Order: sequence, then structure tokens, then C-alpha cells
Amino acid sequence: MSSCRLLPPLEKVFAFNCPLLLVMAVDQVAALEAYGIPVATINGTTPLPERKAIIEDLLSGHPKTRLLYVTPEFCCTETFRRNLIRIHAQGELNRVAIDEAHCISEWGHDFRPAYKELSWFRKTFTSPLVPITALTATATPKVRDDVVKLLGLDRTSIKWFHTPSARPNIHYEVRYIEGIEEDDDEEEKRVQDLLQWLDFVRNRHHTRHNRDSCSTDTNVKPPPISGIVYVPLRSVADELARILSCSGRDIHAIAYHAGLPASERKRIQNMWASKDTTADDMNQQNGAPRPAFSIVVATNAFGMGIDNPHVRFVVHWTPPRSFEGLVQESGRAGRDGRAAVSIIYYNRNERDRVFERLKKDENPHGGRAGNRYAPQSANSKARSLQARVESFGKVIAFCEATNRCRHQIIKEFSGDLELENIMSSQTTDQASCSSSSSSSPCDFACDVCKYGPEKISRQKKDMLKFTAQLEAAVMAAMLPGYESFWSF
Repeated sequence: MSSCRLLPPLEKVFAFNCPLLLVMAVDQVAALEAYGIPVATINGTTPLPERKAIIEDLLSGHPKTRLLYVTPEFCCTETFRRNLIRIHAQGELNRVAIDEAHCISEWGHDFRPAYKELSWFRKTFTSPLVPITALTATATPKVRDDVVKLLGLDRTSIKWFHTPSARPNIHYEVRYIEGIEEDDDEEEKRVQDLLQWLDFVRNRHHTRHNRDSCSTDTNVKPPPISGIVYVPLRSVADELARILSCSGRDIHAIAYHAGLPASERKRIQNMWASKDTTADDMNQQNGAPRPAFSIVVATNAFGMGIDNPHVRFVVHWTPPRSFEGLVQESGRAGRDGRAAVSIIYYNRNERDRVFERLKKDENPHGGRAGNRYAPQSANSKARSLQARVESFGKVIAFCEATNRCRHQIIKEFSGDLELENIMSSQTTDQASCSSSSSSSPCDFACDVCKYGPEKISRQKKDMLKFTAQLEAAVMAAMLPGYESFWSF
């Protein structure tokens, strides 16, 4: 649990804006209550008597509630604003926080129109001034500028707190899968590669467990290894979870996507967020032996607000649709600070499929929440599509690169190098990996630095299916406005 949620509510009311409140409430509210912080949530599903009791407490002049979770859409209602003005007049409003602040920008990967209305906080609460905190894990320089501008923040008084987008404990790797005429063969190749890698991870995990265990009984199984496999479609999630569970490799895999009943999704979220999560909790019978792996195979519906610090690996079955999604989803591994792995399966067939889906997707929110959001103008939709295409171009550049440290690429695309220069007032050279280098920008925590550019380049060449002429024609037809992203 982040200290940004623990410290401000120690006195007065802390209003916290969350984009997916039903998901956020699963673990964050429970964690805050465990720390003894009185917390409340108001959303569309809050029963009327409960909502009334929360409002009465907040307006009492001496509220017990210290942290209030609300959605940006609820913040736009006149009733909520009127009540918050009264709380402020009573001197009981401590701070306003806006989570997933990148949603305010049309250049962000999760644009939410309601976020643009949150500038109301700065315009309204000026005397006395109420501090505003904007939080995000995936803000490029352009998005950061939008957050400051659209929230009406004063650039001269902003305090920046920044951690690298490329997490040093995560090993980033791209696995090039050879393009095959038959899609089924291509899928089978990926499945077999993943299973072989899981075999390696399991054997290494068991060896370390037996070495470090105080018990002399080598038959005692270590705790399951937790992982997430992100897939593009619900049908793929269902099928891959079935294949992994039936592989005979002691894997318990469960599918998660928006097509599941809400009760089932909530159950999986609760189990996943639990500190004591085991595969027994994730749909196993009591008394069943522990599996070697506990894996969630999910679409990007398994997104914001999903937290488990002990995830050891995140696999992208196809290239992610956005660079921000790549960073955010891979960053769900290793949140306990221990070593973790991020793997992307990539070939140009999948690249083209993802891009075609991106072009056909007229809904800028990826269909996860659909028409609950306010409609966008044609210009706004065009800007959003342009932003998503540019973001996907960064994903492709990341996957196609064979001679640069992947941590450095993430830092460059995220604007981390620029921030490092500003904060240190020194020039940071862009690092490039070479076979003769005796050191590594990431301490060998990516495939390029670990294995060397030559080996990675050979793996990429094995993947190539198109002739140079056909490839050039395909690229020209796909992205005429973004040649720089597609020049490898």
C-alpha cells in the first residue's frame, strides 16, 4: 500500500479519484482498513442508505471518514461538488488525489473525458489552497504536459516525484516466433516455447527451494509461482488457460476477461489480491496438492487496480496495443522488489493483426467500458487514434530493436532520460549494447545485454517471413505517416 494513501488521511478528509472504483476497492480499501484508516467509497453501486450515511458523516463538521474513494464521473455531479465545497468550508478537506492521471490526456492510452472536468478542484479550492496530487505510472512527456495544463496546476510550485518506467529488477525479453502459414502451427509453436520456459523456471525454483529450505524433506513443494499471460481476445484467454492447465506440467491457469460474470471476476480479483493467494484459492478443491504455477490468462480487462506483489512473470502473447500498456502490464511483475521477467512473443504476422484491430477500433477506450463515457468529437477521435498509432509504433520499435538495451529504450520512450537530465543537470548518454562491451546499462537485465546483439539479430532473422520488397510494401500501406517508427 502506497504511503500517498496512508499519510494524507491521518487528519481531515482525503478525496481520492479512481477510474475503476469497483476494481480499486478490492484490495486498496481492505488494506487501508487494516491500517485502521476509516475509508468510504461512493459509486453507482453504493446502496442509497449507505451513501446517505457517508454523506452525513462527511458533512458533520467532524467526520470520521478520512479517505473517500470516488470516480471522476461522480466528481462531475453538482451534488458531490456542493457537498465537497461545504466540507472545504468547514476546514475538513485535506487533499485531493487523482489516480491514473494519464487518463486526462487524449495522447494517453486510457483517455477518459470526465478527467478533463477535474480542473474544477484547482479552480474552486484556492482559499485555503488544497494540495492536489496526480499519480500515474505511464506518462510520456506529452502526457505529463497535458496533466499539468488540463488540471490547472501551477508549474512553478509543482513537486515532481519520479521512479524509472523500466524497473531494474525486471528482465525484459522479446521472443521472436517464426511466421508460419497456418495460424494453428504458429500458436502451437508459442505454446511449446512457453511450456519449455516454464519447465526451466520450475526446475530452478525447486532447486533453490530445496537448497534454502530448513526441511530435509525434498518432497515438500515450494509455493506456486504466480504469473500473468496477457492475450488479445477472450477466446484466446479461455483456450490458453485450458491448454496450460491440461499440459501435465502442474500448472493451474484461470481465464479472466470482461465476458465473465461480474461475480466471477470479483472472486478472481479478491483471490489474486490476497497476500495468501494460492492456486487452491484460484478454483482448486480444498486439500488438493499445490501446483507449481498459478497463472491468470487475461485480456487487458485485468488492468488498473489489480495488485499482487509476488508476480514473478508477465507474458504478452502478442505485441501490446500501446507502449504505455507494455510498461504498465509488465510492471505488474516483481512489485515486491525481487527478480521478475517480462516476455513479449513477437512476429510480424501478429504485428499486422494487432495493427488491423487498432485501425478498426473506433472506440478509443478499447471497448472495456464502451459507451459509458461521454461521446468524443471527430477531431478528438482522430487525435486519439493518432496517439494510439504512435504508441503502438513504439511497441514495434521496442520489439524490433536488436542492438540497444531494452531498459534504455523504455526510458527514452517514457521521457525518463529527459527527466534524469533535468533532475541531475547532466547529460545522459543513450546506451547501446555491443558484443565487445564488458558492462551493461541494465546490469544484463534484458535479452540484448545478456545474450548480445548478434544472437538476438539471428533470432529475429529466423522470424522473418516476408521478402524485403513485400515487407516494404506492407509497411508503406500500413503507416504512411509514421515511417520513422517502422524503419529497422
